[in-house]
Amino acid sequence: MSKTLTWRYLVIVVLLGWAIYSLWPTVKYELMSETEKTELKEEGNLLELESQIIKRGLDLQGGMHLVLEVDVPEFIKKIAEHQSAAYYDYISAVDALYEENPEEDYLQIMLEKAEEDSLRLSRYFPAERGRTDNRAVVENLQDECEQAVVRAEEIIRNRVDQFGVAEPVIQLVGNQRIIVELAGIDDPQRAKDIIHNTALLEFVLLKDAEYTQDIISRIDAAVKRINPDEITAADTAVVSQETSSDKEISVSELLGLEESDTTAGDSSVLVDEKIAAEKPFSALLRNLGWDIGVPKENYYAVNRILDDPEIKGILPNDLRILFSGDTRKVETNDGRTVEFHTLYFVNREPGLTGDAVNEAKAELGSVSSEQMGQPIVNVRMNAEGTQKWARLTGANVDKRLAIVLDNRVQMAPRIQNKIPNGRTVIEGFANLQEAQDIEIVLKAGALPAPINIIEERTVGASLGADSVRRGVNSVLIGLALVALFIIFYYRGAGGIAITTLILNILFVLSILAALRATLTLPGIAGLVLTMGMAVDANVLIFERIREEYAKGKPIRSAVENGYSRALVTILDANLTTLITALVLWQYGSGPVRGFAVVLFWGIIFNFVSGYFISRTIFISFSHGKKPLKKLSI
Repeated sequence: MSKTLTWRYLVIVVLLGWAIYSLWPTVKYELMSETEKTELKEEGNLLELESQIIKRGLDLQGGMHLVLEVDVPEFIKKIAEHQSAAYYDYISAVDALYEENPEEDYLQIMLEKAEEDSLRLSRYFPAERGRTDNRAVVENLQDECEQAVVRAEEIIRNRVDQFGVAEPVIQLVGNQRIIVELAGIDDPQRAKDIIHNTALLEFVLLKDAEYTQDIISRIDAAVKRINPDEITAADTAVVSQETSSDKEISVSELLGLEESDTTAGDSSVLVDEKIAAEKPFSALLRNLGWDIGVPKENYYAVNRILDDPEIKGILPNDLRILFSGDTRKVETNDGRTVEFHTLYFVNREPGLTGDAVNEAKAELGSVSSEQMGQPIVNVRMNAEGTQKWARLTGANVDKRLAIVLDNRVQMAPRIQNKIPNGRTVIEGFANLQEAQDIEIVLKAGALPAPINIIEERTVGASLGADSVRRGVNSVLIGLALVALFIIFYYRGAGGIAITTLILNILFVLSILAALRATLTLPGIAGLVLTMGMAVDANVLIFERIREEYAKGKPIRSAVENGYSRALVTILDANLTTLITALVLWQYGSGPVRGFAVVLFWGIIFNFVSGYFISRTIFISFSHGKKPLKKLSI
C-alpha cells in the first residue's frame, strides 16, 4: 500500500469514527421506547442524552413561533421625566396623529408636532448635555428604544431559560422586533404569558376616600354631559351602600352612542336604578367594604367610560385607575353570588418598583401564617430598596398600599407599621403555578418596554411527527431516484458515487449533532438539495474521466486527469453556493437559517466525500496489485 493511500485511508477512518460517535446518541434516542425514556428520566440521565442528539425545530417537533414588537409609544411615555399638563396635551395630540397613520414613525410624528407647536422636548425627555434641540432629543429617544429592544431580548432569554425550554431560538430582527421559537413545549399559553408579561412590579399608595369620591363625582358629571337626554333628577349617594335595585340596560344606552358607534363587544350592564339617573357612573359600582366593586357584567362598560377621551381629560395627572388582577365572589342580600372586579384609585408615580427586588420565591403559605396553604411569592429587596421600603412604610402607616403587577393590582393591604427588613409577601394567585410564573419573571427582571405579539404560530406535535415522516420519505425517495439514474448511466462508477452520497448525508447529520444544531423542515430541503449538488460534482468528474478514457489513455491516467480537470469547476460551483449559504446563515432567520446551515455543511462535506473519498476509491482500484483492466463508466 502506497503512502498516499495510507494517509487517505487514515483520514477516512477518522471521519467515519467521528460520524458514528456523534450520531450514536441520536440513533439510540430515536430507537428508545417511551417507557425507556421515562425510566431514563427518573434516573436523571435523559437530559444528558437529549443534549447530545440532533435537535428538531418546531416544524418537526411541534411548538410555538412568536414575533414580538416593542410598543414604542408606551416606552416613550414611560421614560418621560417631567409630565405636566402641557406634556399630556402634546402626547395626546401625537397619539391621535399616530392612530390616523399607524405606519408612520412615532418619533418622527413627535418631532414634527413639537416643531409645529414650538415645543421644547428637552423639558420632558432626557437629552445629551449640550444637545437640547428637538432633533437631538428624538435621536436620543431612538437610541433608548434600540437599547430597550436589546435589553428585552436578554430578559426574554433569561425567562425562557428558567422556563426550561430546550434549544430556544431568540433573535433580534431590525430595531424593534424579536423572534422567539420554542420547540416541544407542552403549554403554549403559559410560555406566551411568561414571555409577554412586562412584569413591572410597583408598590403604589392608594388615594384617600375623599379624593376618590371627588373623582367619581367628576366622572358622573362627565357621563351626564355625554348623554344628557337619558338623565332625570334624583338625589342619592355616589357609591351605593344600600341594597341595590339592579336594572339591565345596554352600554350604548348608558353612554348615548349612536347605533353605528356600537361594537361587537357592546353588551348589557347592571345599573343601580336608584342612582342611575343622576350618577350614571356610580350606578355601575358597588360598595365592598373598604373597596369599590365592579360587577363582572359591568367591567366592559366601566372600561369604556374610563377610556373615553372626554373622561380622560378631566382626570388629574397624578392619578391612575386600576383593576384587580382577578375577581372575587360576593354573596348579596338576596342570596345571589355575584362576581366582582375591584377598582383602585392610586398615585401615578410608584413609591417603589421591581428594580429593587433582589430575590423572589414562590411557595405555599406556612401553617403559622395568615396565608396558610395559599400560593404566595416572598420578595426580598436589595440594600437600596430596603431603605426606600422602610421610608415608604414608615411615612404612611395606616394607609393602603397597592402591589401592582403589569397594571393589575394583586393586593392592597393596609400598612400596619414600618417594615425595616426589606421583605414583603405578594398573594392573590389562582394556584402555585401562577405564583411560580411570577417568580420567574421577577427574577429575570421587568421588560424595559411593553411588548406586543404581532404574529403567533403554533405547530401541534402530531403535525410535527407527520412533517418528520414526510421529510424522511422525501430524502429516501430522492436518494433512491438518484441512485437508479446514476447507476444506470455510469454503471460501476455510479456505485462509487452513491457510496459517497450516503457518506455525505452521514457527515452532515453528524456535524448537526456535534454542533447541537437544530434540524428544521427547510433543513431537510437543504439536505435534498445537497444530494443534487453532490451528484452534479460526480457527473463533472465522471464526464472528464470518460473523455480521457475515450482518447485511449490508461485507466490510471484517465482517472488522474479527470479529477484534476474537474477540480476547478467543482470549486467554482461549490464556492459560489457556499458564499450564498453563509449570507443566508448570517442574515436569515427561522426557516431560512435552518436551510442555510444544512446547505453550508452539505457543500463542505460534498467536497470531502464527492471529491476526496471517491478519488481515494478510484485510486485504490486503479493503483492496486491487480489494477482494473476495464473501467465501468
